[in-house]
Amino acid sequence: MLGILYVVATPLGNLEDLSPRAAKILGEVDLIACEDTRHTRKLLNHFAIHTPTTSYHEHNEDAKAPALMIQLQEGKRIALVSDAGTPLLSDPGHRLVQACRENEIPVYPVPGPSAATAALSVSGLPAHRFLFIGFLPRRAALQRAMLEQVSQQESTLLFYISPHGLLPTLKRIVEILGNRRAFLIREMTKLHETHYFGRLKEVLTTLEQEPARGEYTLVLEGQTSQEDQVTSQLDGAAYVAGLIETRGLTQKEAIKQATQELGLSRREIYNQVEAGKARRRE
Repeated sequence: MLGILYVVATPLGNLEDLSPRAAKILGEVDLIACEDTRHTRKLLNHFAIHTPTTSYHEHNEDAKAPALMIQLQEGKRIALVSDAGTPLLSDPGHRLVQACRENEIPVYPVPGPSAATAALSVSGLPAHRFLFIGFLPRRAALQRAMLEQVSQQESTLLFYISPHGLLPTLKRIVEILGNRRAFLIREMTKLHETHYFGRLKEVLTTLEQEPARGEYTLVLEGQTSQEDQVTSQLDGAAYVAGLIETRGLTQKEAIKQATQELGLSRREIYNQVEAGKARRRE
């Protein structure tokens, strides 16, 4: 009789987020495959779970997956967990799940926390369609190449960013994708959970004044559609007109103020104003 592989989501930080079903399965399986056995043991001890563990991470996945497959084919029940959140999302596990599917070994999800969807749900950005990017490559050239690939995506974009690469990565995102609306969250569900919301340059300015700590999840506005771009242009011109009328600013002063408040470049605002003038002359 074949065994079963359970893909179990574990807490991002707050241990109370482990579901009763996940705790039950972790206590009943024959083995738990985890990224860091010491990290997972803290979770298991908290819930008085004594199931044996074995390491399964990106550096031993090629060698470990076949060994786990043998145990599954012998009828063992195994739970796959990552250090935090849902396995396989920027974590190891794909090779094992794929091998199970190819060998008709049952694989069942045990849903629970996910940093990507949790951040998206509180971001204030469109959530009906999104693209999960995960961690960008470490090398700057590869980062730029990937960002260029997704630059025209209209879907909301989701990134994971480590603390040591936070500022350089955000600066490259601004350089290639522009000053889009963004939501950044660090240390999700933990004691020092912090939220940052606004245009990406504003978020970056704030972060430059703080030490980078913990893991970050970035939710970024997608490329606006042609219809939205037209609406934005009309809004930019109207915004400048409103500043001139209500604050008594000159056009130059109003454009400068609109640049800061709308997060657009001075050239974009100026072009929108001139386009508005041209439409009125027609």
